[in-house]
Amino acid sequence: MTDLFPDDLPPETPRDNPTSDSPLADKLRPGTLGEVVGQDHLTGPEGAIGRMVAAGKLSSMILWGPPGTGKTTTARLLADAVGMRFEAISAVFSGVADLKKAFAAAEAASKAGQRTLLFVDEIHRFNRAQQDGFLPFVERGTVTLVGATTENPSFALNAALLSRAQVLILQRLDQTALSTLLDRAEQLEGRLPLTAEARDALVASADGDGRFLLNQAETLYAAKIASQLGPQALGKFLQRRVAVYDKDRDGHYNLISALHKSLRGSDPQAALYYMARMLTAGEEPLYVLRRLVRFASEDIGLADPQALTQCLAAKQAYEFLGSPEGEVAIVQACLYLATAPKSNAAYIAQKASFKSARETGSLSPPQNILNAPTKLMKDIGYGKDYAYDHNSEGGFSGDNYWPDGMVPQEYYAPVERGFERKVRERMDWWDKKRKELRG
Repeated sequence: MTDLFPDDLPPETPRDNPTSDSPLADKLRPGTLGEVVGQDHLTGPEGAIGRMVAAGKLSSMILWGPPGTGKTTTARLLADAVGMRFEAISAVFSGVADLKKAFAAAEAASKAGQRTLLFVDEIHRFNRAQQDGFLPFVERGTVTLVGATTENPSFALNAALLSRAQVLILQRLDQTALSTLLDRAEQLEGRLPLTAEARDALVASADGDGRFLLNQAETLYAAKIASQLGPQALGKFLQRRVAVYDKDRDGHYNLISALHKSLRGSDPQAALYYMARMLTAGEEPLYVLRRLVRFASEDIGLADPQALTQCLAAKQAYEFLGSPEGEVAIVQACLYLATAPKSNAAYIAQKASFKSARETGSLSPPQNILNAPTKLMKDIGYGKDYAYDHNSEGGFSGDNYWPDGMVPQEYYAPVERGFERKVRERMDWWDKKRKELRG
């Protein structure tokens, strides 16, 4: 029998060459890192990937980004750029047996002098034990691991694995990058049957997902439409609401920015307009609700504590009713936020307190406010002389709660608006009493 793989060297993961029947996204798959669109901050000469390729040596990495931004393509081209063997597995379809097989193949390749780039798609879907299984092979250099994930690696991946890999963030494709993909599609397949306005609307509807955009374009080519479609006809054909975006200024992030700033500026009419623009364009209502919830805490806070409650109630109402009835609840939340008193005091307090915590995180609280569940802890002074506020006059002891050696800080400064005016009065009273009690 002929030995197809001498020296027990396993084959690379086969690369499918696109045929005339291949999906458009496969036909347009980049052949070099320079052809990858929208990720110049990584693949350019000054980017992390660009520098690694120039040095001819890759470190293990996690590619984190939304769907359709080129994670798989980037990994494959990385292997080509530095002459590594490429092997790919998916956490969705693979188990322990597949991992063992991949590692065995990489070890055999290593003995033959061939380095392996192991690409793991949806790596966050592996459980903690499976993720730990990568560690010895990464540490020994058996494989250079490139994982792809749409989930936040801080929450989805083991700390031990993260410490051995560099996290690189791929950005959602902007309008320029998406337009470039359509230009390439038209060079290959011919002009799309769209007016300029409809073409811009198609780009906007992709929401940064290049694969989705090319799939939509492929649907249009397959239909062999004779006449040009406008935005309305395009939306009807694709069974998807498509926004009539003005090509030179309106886009997903421009509109959400305008909505946020209109709310902050207490202009309910403008806020409603921008929110309507997004929802009628096909924006996901839950995305708008997430931004409203964020606004309630960031720009209103305790100036009106009901703002956050209104937004969460709107989310619950929308999930219960669905569209279009549930969209009225979103409108109600939007109007409440726009007309509520504004304060970013809670937002400023968060930033300042987090900075303090990072700088002084090892300081111990005063012993008198530490819990003492054991005799030993009591013997060494934990909880000794603790002043129980409910037993103090006015329910306030004025005790010190700051770590020894740390000057008391002021992170939260309520404004003289809305409910925070009352909060300010309470804090001023406590400060006055504290000074009196401490002499």
